[in-house]
Amino acid sequence: MVRILNLNNPRLAQAFVDYMATQGFTLTIKHESQEVQLWLEDESRLEEAEKQVALFVRDPLHPRYQAASWQTGKAQPGLRMSHTPFMKTLRSRAGPLTIGMIVLCIAVYILQQMVGFEQVMNWLAWPDSSRYLQVWRWFTPALMNFSLFSLLINLVWWWYMASQIEQHLGSGKLFTVTLIAALISGWGQSMVNGSWFGGLSGVVYALMGYVWLTGVLKPESRLYVPGGLLAISLIFMFIGYATGGAAVANAAHTFGLGLGLVMAFVDTRLPRKKRK
Repeated sequence: MVRILNLNNPRLAQAFVDYMATQGFTLTIKHESQEVQLWLEDESRLEEAEKQVALFVRDPLHPRYQAASWQTGKAQPGLRMSHTPFMKTLRSRAGPLTIGMIVLCIAVYILQQMVGFEQVMNWLAWPDSSRYLQVWRWFTPALMNFSLFSLLINLVWWWYMASQIEQHLGSGKLFTVTLIAALISGWGQSMVNGSWFGGLSGVVYALMGYVWLTGVLKPESRLYVPGGLLAISLIFMFIGYATGGAAVANAAHTFGLGLGLVMAFVDTRLPRKKRK
């Protein structure tokens, strides 16, 4: 099976499933947190299904979908409800790069507890004027998190968005976005804090912007961020600016989000590669 659409409205999801059943497609509905995921069973018909998804996203209230629900009635052919355990979902959705970053961040955090934050900063912090040639330092601040709470929050967000990019666009695309985001968000934060900062949140905001705008401009990409979660993240960023909290990586968040939006805009404007 392959996932073709995420929705936060179960009624619309049901209507689309009913309509697709009338077109000969068998879909499975899965409930994950606040989302409704639609999965296509016959992957050989993915391209056809993507065209139907694009039509649906443009006009989900079209009468054809409600009519299909009336036509199928309570029998609901093609529909099977499924509840997937959280850990199984995590493993099934996360590709090697997504998991690799999680492992790296956890390993660095454990190392910080063992040898101290300052020592790890000496090894991985953003380069000062005497260390510009130590190339790894341009990227490794993203691996350092200074509290268990921030580590867990960042990794949950990383998993949610990185897994989508890796699953639907490939590990290469996720690697490119992550590497550039770590560099640009780190550079932005260095102009405020010098070398003394760290955290994955700048990369997370970049992925959020990328996933959200790509999903809006190119629905067939199957990338999705719920509007409520995006709004909460933006509010958090604005509160950080309003309070002037030194512990909040405001610049990294802003540069990361801006970069993600720009990369998504550019990528969705490039000609689509032909399927192999």
